[in-house]
Amino acid sequence: MRRTIVVHTRLSGHMARVAAARRGEHGVQILTMAQLASRLAGGFLQPIDPDALQDAVREALSAGSLGDLDAIKTLPGMVRVAVDTLDKVWRAGIDLSTSPEPRLRALRTLEVETLRRLPASMKRPAGLVELARARIGHAPKVIGPVEIHGHSEMSPCWRPLLLALTNAVPVVWVAEARSVPSWVEETVVEIRREAPPAPTVALFSCATPQHEALEAVRWMRELIASGKARPEDIAIVAASPADFDDHIMALSADANIPIHFVHGLRAVTTRDGQTAAALAETLLKGVSQERIGRLFKLLPDATPTLAGLPNDWARVLPKDAPLTTVQRWRQAFDQVAPEDWPEAIDRSNLVMDVLHLIERGPEEAADTGERLLSGKALALWKKALADGPAAALTVTLAQLRIPDGLEPAANVIWTSAISLASATRPFVRLLALNSGRWPRRISEDRLIPDHIIPIEELDPLPVADGDRRDFLTILSSAQSAAMSFSRRDVGGRLLGKSPLLNGFTEIYLSRGRTPEHAASESDRLLARPGEFRQTPIAISGAACWDDWSRPEITAHDGLVGPGRPRLQNVFKGPLSATSLKLLLRDPIRFVWRYALGWKQPDVAEEPLNLDPLAFGTLVHSVLQEAVQSLEASAGFGRASEAKLKKAVDEAIASVKSAWEREQPTPPPVIWGATLENAKNLTLKALAYPLPLLHGQKSWTEIPFGRQDGPPQADMPWDPTRRVEIPGTGVFIQGNIDRLDLAADRSAARVIDYKTGKLPDDMADAAIRGGDELQRCLYAFAVKTLIWPDIKVDAALLYPRAAEDKQPLCPLSDVDGALSQLAAAIGLARANIEAGLALPGIAAADAYNDFLFALPAGAAYLPRKSAPAAEKLGQATKIWEAL
Repeated sequence: MRRTIVVHTRLSGHMARVAAARRGEHGVQILTMAQLASRLAGGFLQPIDPDALQDAVREALSAGSLGDLDAIKTLPGMVRVAVDTLDKVWRAGIDLSTSPEPRLRALRTLEVETLRRLPASMKRPAGLVELARARIGHAPKVIGPVEIHGHSEMSPCWRPLLLALTNAVPVVWVAEARSVPSWVEETVVEIRREAPPAPTVALFSCATPQHEALEAVRWMRELIASGKARPEDIAIVAASPADFDDHIMALSADANIPIHFVHGLRAVTTRDGQTAAALAETLLKGVSQERIGRLFKLLPDATPTLAGLPNDWARVLPKDAPLTTVQRWRQAFDQVAPEDWPEAIDRSNLVMDVLHLIERGPEEAADTGERLLSGKALALWKKALADGPAAALTVTLAQLRIPDGLEPAANVIWTSAISLASATRPFVRLLALNSGRWPRRISEDRLIPDHIIPIEELDPLPVADGDRRDFLTILSSAQSAAMSFSRRDVGGRLLGKSPLLNGFTEIYLSRGRTPEHAASESDRLLARPGEFRQTPIAISGAACWDDWSRPEITAHDGLVGPGRPRLQNVFKGPLSATSLKLLLRDPIRFVWRYALGWKQPDVAEEPLNLDPLAFGTLVHSVLQEAVQSLEASAGFGRASEAKLKKAVDEAIASVKSAWEREQPTPPPVIWGATLENAKNLTLKALAYPLPLLHGQKSWTEIPFGRQDGPPQADMPWDPTRRVEIPGTGVFIQGNIDRLDLAADRSAARVIDYKTGKLPDDMADAAIRGGDELQRCLYAFAVKTLIWPDIKVDAALLYPRAAEDKQPLCPLSDVDGALSQLAAAIGLARANIEAGLALPGIAAADAYNDFLFALPAGAAYLPRKSAPAAEKLGQATKIWEAL
């Protein structure tokens, strides 16, 4: 016999079908009220599809004038808001055509334009009910007896049809333990009730929302492990579950127990969603190397535009190049030889084709998505574009949800209160029972304020009342219920309890408590400290903590075994002045950087401003270009002020072009000011009066001790020749900022430019505690590479120095400084090879980029400095040197 079950939500419909299948029933129709109305109305009629409605509303908003809505119709999210408002109006049975109110007239225009774009088979609730009531005589054969399942209320638009059905077929309202609306009590509808099972209820006070989620998973696992419940008997619920989605998803994976998300997963948590999100980010924020690399890794291999592009194509690009425009990408590819590509085939055109597609911007987002995406990723892309403008893609994509593919009839479910109230389960855990979250606050419609249509008329079933009904339904239908609320939010603010909890006795749960049943392996180990202490990671961590607290030097402070290959190999190649400075002043940082290869990542693609190091590099580049240009003409030392300015202007233009092609640059206004600052500093540096050497010739950025390049023409020495510090076995390399050399090579001058501020103690400083090595090392390199008896003047020049200060800081005794430095380097090398990679005097520097690797406790370095200095022995004497 044909009969119809009317369900409330998608979950209740699915569970009703599962129950009917398990009972082996035939001829049962499981429909919502909208589907029942369209079934009885006849033909091919159907309720309005939400996706079709969204598309129609989007087209209607852009079709023409909408009066009062014109000012806001292009805002992001307007499509979703308009769909929600029209749905409310239709469910409440409100006729917009009779109102003189400008906002309602605008909505009526939108409604007319929207309905005109929908298929003729799709009808509003009022239209379906009217047609269904006209064919009510066919109900016995088409519908049969009707049972209303999972409802604690029903929208006003469907009530006339339900009342009409009572005159044609038997209608039963299956209330079970739910409350029955008063309007149903007044009809001839048969009401089928069940006595509530008197559940056991417990209320828990948790520390934070994350703690609530953890306790819920502990509770779930205990039920399953003890055999009290099967997964399909368990539900975890919140009035607004989306706020907890990330916590529940992470805990489900950690516990290795699948949890079905009834409301769906966020699309961006899947690969297809990430692919669409990567394209949106690139489209809206620019074609940086990082974004393009991520996009190409996510795009499917079947993408026609990328056919034939190897997976390792990005190896041909310089890793640090700021490829933020299509032009820069083209310039980078032009510098790559075909043989450098995988399989020696230049496929840059494939990458450039994609870049040109993206370069068109958000205006062509639909076509770009069609060409680059496919399958689910393309479907998500289209849906996001339908929900708002292309400029809001990152927002609209984040709001999309997709099914998780799990079967709710065989798994624990994570769901909203309204869904669970329509398909109850015997074991439930209710989360977020805080004030304002359950029940949720009633708010005005975003397009129809209360003064235009009162809330109680527009929304006769307000969310707060629904939350209260759902709360009572869930509790009265459960065999065992556990509830929880948070004492504080994630920001530490105090939260209040929901008024629904009045009368319940709460049980206080500490965040660090030992649970009766752990949620996962990690939770179990944290709950059993004795067992955790026996694990290798705990043993190592405890030993590390103890060693950090001890006053003597330990293995966790940088004390390692002697003879380690990495510690010995670091001295086989040449070292720079920067690396030797770390060797002398902070051995542990020297080992991390040069023996282990740690390097601070550069995360700024388009920096707001150049940091001091980058600005110094910029100025040095301008200096090099300007001096080389002047030397090619009459000579730098004899250049007039006009020629100097002209050379600097040309150098700025050249360096600007090269920098924009190869380095990150700030925004245009700041970049222009930075270049002007660099120009002024360069002019000051080059214009500083220095006595001319006989037949002087000058070089800038002149390399020495390099192993990675052939000899260059027009240089005073072979740059690949090795330079060894006497008695240390340490070779040095570097670039001398400026070298002035007499024609007969009897005298030389080494200048190291400093773009920072002039320190107060530089006047009499030589090596300054190992912090200033360039003058000494560069002077020694000149003596080694030209001839030992050459007279070398070495100095630092601070162009930024104040007018009343001497910007030139010469080194008075090169040989004495070198002797002192060589002894210190020898001692420091011996310490490193002996395994003494300890924190030095520079470990506490504010600009120590490895400070994160040291213990965070403020007492650590003061506690260890004295024993570390004792271990390092005579090598620390350099810290006191002038």
